[in-house]
Amino acid sequence: MQATQRGDMPWAHSLERIGIVGYGEVGRIFAAGLRHCGVNDLAAWDLKFAAPDQSPAEPLAHARAAGVHAADSVAALCAGRQLILSAVTASNTLAVAEAVAPHIAPGAFFLDLNSASPGTKQQAAALIEARGGRYVEAGVMTSVAPYGIAVPMLLGGPHAAALAPVLQAYGMDATPVSDQWGVASAIKMCRSIMIKGLEALVVESYATARQYGVEDHVLPTLAETFPSIDWNQQGRYFFSRVVQHGQRRAEEMRESARTVQEAGMAPVMASAIADKQQWVADLARAGVFADLPKDARWQDYADKLLTGLRKQAPDR
Repeated sequence: MQATQRGDMPWAHSLERIGIVGYGEVGRIFAAGLRHCGVNDLAAWDLKFAAPDQSPAEPLAHARAAGVHAADSVAALCAGRQLILSAVTASNTLAVAEAVAPHIAPGAFFLDLNSASPGTKQQAAALIEARGGRYVEAGVMTSVAPYGIAVPMLLGGPHAAALAPVLQAYGMDATPVSDQWGVASAIKMCRSIMIKGLEALVVESYATARQYGVEDHVLPTLAETFPSIDWNQQGRYFFSRVVQHGQRRAEEMRESARTVQEAGMAPVMASAIADKQQWVADLARAGVFADLPKDARWQDYADKLLTGLRKQAPDR
């Protein structure tokens, strides 16, 4: 009954005061999309805003140039906001809900875009709901950048159906799939095991084949088995995505592992995928792939990876 009463609030179908927690790649994309759709009262908060002397000033400058108000605290961000979007890394999903909950306006929607397990989303929902907010989980089903604000997402929870038409009016591809929290996230996490797992397999298989000089024998056998896939192009794409976003993917896969655990199974594969993604992310952070062009082949990525390993262990 409480959800119905909240849904009767006068601004329920016209959310014009919106806040975004997290002003990284996803936060910026959604901010740009909302601004393009006519949202003028848009604010963002990011940890980097709070310590400009210790962090690059670029996020603050970007927000101001984009017409996004840079809030100086979570409390300031939430004040009077009708919709709060959480767009942070998977490991910070619950922390953001904890930070926002004490300040969220009664009846305001909290849209959780982060890749987290059903259990994590349910914990976050409990925090927001206990303070009078309306928590909606979102399972973002593919990379955000190519689609922008129209990236396909699945919504879950008792308020998903109420929020969906509002998001759709802003050009979002938002589809309610369940009135229970955790279902949309389960769909997302199960998909992630497959997609991020394929990435990890390709990195390991291709780099090993390159080391032994047998890639010209291995890839044709893959093409014979799966003729609809361009394995050279797929390899280039997978390597590039893991090198660019391995840290974020590793965190997401730890949440996928948590999802498997919550289902009562040992997350053997999901944990291994997280480790492989983290391994590449660490190499990228060390500068192993720094001078590769955007259109680099998978062979170029593999060569850099193998060279980096030799430098780390010259006696091997």
